[in-house]
Amino acid sequence: MRGLSFIGRHATKFMAGGVALGLVAPPLAAFAQPLLIPTLMIPLTLALLRLDWRAILAYRERPWLVAALLAWLLIASPVLVWLTTLPLVAWGLPAPLQYALVLMAASSPIVSSVPVALILGLDATFAVVGVLLATALVPLLLPPMALALIGFQLDLSVPEFMGRLALLVGGAFVAAAFIRRMVPAARLASAHELLDGLTVVNLVVFAIAIMDGVTVFALARPGYAAVATVAAFAFNLLLQAAAFLVFRRLGRRGALTAGLLSGNCNMGLVLVALQGRADFDVTVFFALAQIPMYVLPALLESTYRRVLATSEDKRHITVK
Repeated sequence: MRGLSFIGRHATKFMAGGVALGLVAPPLAAFAQPLLIPTLMIPLTLALLRLDWRAILAYRERPWLVAALLAWLLIASPVLVWLTTLPLVAWGLPAPLQYALVLMAASSPIVSSVPVALILGLDATFAVVGVLLATALVPLLLPPMALALIGFQLDLSVPEFMGRLALLVGGAFVAAAFIRRMVPAARLASAHELLDGLTVVNLVVFAIAIMDGVTVFALARPGYAAVATVAAFAFNLLLQAAAFLVFRRLGRRGALTAGLLSGNCNMGLVLVALQGRADFDVTVFFALAQIPMYVLPALLESTYRRVLATSEDKRHITVK
């Protein structure tokens, strides 16, 4: 228990270490690969244990905010990335990398955005709303966006895809509801470091598992791997910064949360949609794009804390 609490207190550092471990220990990545699906559901379950579900439902009273967030995540973001990559392709950006970047931006936020928002002190309730609704809509919006922007035809079975998503997200809600009935709320509230630790362990296992095969590819084609990694960092930060500006009227906490959701996209869902028909160059980008999602929270954690602290200071001065 103490070990998990320690991990929870240093969550972002362990996340960054986990993705590095997956790259430097390929046999470990191959061993962990079957755990990809469970490690997608468990972090969401742990986050739902700590959130006020009434606050989530309260977003029904703010439909325009929710609609704006969804329009940004699923429509405006891929258009922004497409427009940004057009001149880059003319300057030598590989076409598969452009496709991968647009598909990334057209996907919904990664489920682990919710526990990461909790760890960073952002608005995890807002994150849940964005993740759940965008995940529900992505089967309907991803195929037309891919076709319109990059001419990529996705033969996506919407009922099958929705069924898989319902199993993933619904399973997390059912598990969280069961645990909340069995464990007193006060005990859950006092165990935040323990829950953070369990979350990070699952995120680390996922990061290791998704790196299966990536190290071999990177050694064979180091140039492409380097360009793809730089692009993953650049466009993650671009989308975070753009979302922060678009949603700045929500205040810094809300705007940073929108940025977190925008930059950290669920490439696993895109892989399901592609059904193995994409170039391996596209597929390997989705694995390499996990690196900024795991490393940036550690690099930016102190920045988040300072920005949020400044925001709180200004709010208290205003109140006085």
